Amino acid sequence: MTSVNVAIVYYSSLGNVHALAHAAAEGAEKAGARVRVRRVAETAPAAAVASNPAWEQYRTDHADIPEPVHEDLVWADAVLWGTPTRFGNPASQLRAFIETTGPLWAQGQLAGKVYSAFTSSNTAHGGQESTILALANTFYHWGGVIVPPGYTDPVQFQTGNPYGTSHVVGGPVSPSAPSEVTLQAAAYQAQRVVEVAQALKNGRPTG
Repeated sequence: MTSVNVAIVYYSSLGNVHALAHAAAEGAEKAGARVRVRRVAETAPAAAVASNPAWEQYRTDHADIPEPVHEDLVWADAVLWGTPTRFGNPASQLRAFIETTGPLWAQGQLAGKVYSAFTSSNTAHGGQESTILALANTFYHWGGVIVPPGYTDPVQFQTGNPYGTSHVVGGPVSPSAPSEVTLQAAAYQAQRVVEVAQALKNGRPTG
């Protein structure tokens, strides 16, 4: 059985999406995949980053994480995308990278791959589902195979988001990191992505 290649491409400003991305990476690896974790470049003005000590600290602490390049997407059989919610949409930093992929799309190199997404927002109704659905619009154009976690594992009934793993930060007053259950959901989502990508790559038995 051929191994599956999984790229996890994300943007994180304070570390919450970062935590989900690395939980997903662990889940994918446990499912037998080869994994690349990539954090997109920061495009916010330096003054904006410096105005928030937590944002500046996160950027400093994780400066060693490679940025994605097109070859990562070509290499991957499946890509999980992570982003904070920004007014119900993906963060502009992630969109900036996605919008460089036109040449790959034109050559058909993004078609037939498995795609899935996860997110984080300050509030419970901060646009998590619409953010994931907005990313799916891109996957449709690429001709991708969209794989949500759905309610296919008991952990999903605890997290409550069939579209993709999501975390509620709790706002600036009392922010919280992703819980163990949420991290388990991210790992499960990646596992499900690997299973579907494996089936597509190796073909289902006939008869």
